[in-house]
Amino acid sequence: MISPGSGFRIFLASQPIDFRKGMDGLAAHVANSFALDPFSGAIYVFRSRRADRLKLLVWDGTGLVLVMKRMNGRRFAWPKPQSGPVTLSKVQFDALFEGIDWTKVASERVRKPNFL
Repeated sequence: MISPGSGFRIFLASQPIDFRKGMDGLAAHVANSFALDPFSGAIYVFRSRRADRLKLLVWDGTGLVLVMKRMNGRRFAWPKPQSGPVTLSKVQFDALFEGIDWTKVASERVRKPNFL
């Protein structure tokens, strides 16, 4: 399992992409379609048309990293297509990567203590 640290921003492309695209094509998609910087260190998640595969793109400071996962006999849960990316929490990303319906997972919000 690949699990990013809590400091990563994670963006999910809600519309399927052409899975023949490599890291350069996906980086161009991030820059052109989302107006985001593919070299910012954020994780960008893309899905195939059949929703049984996903690709992750991230800049690690020395180069682009491309990871692909294929589910056997199942599909990834995906939101309805929209124009921009969907922001995921680390907990939601972990659920998505494991094939769990991440839309039903919420991370607990911790409030700062109030000292008076």
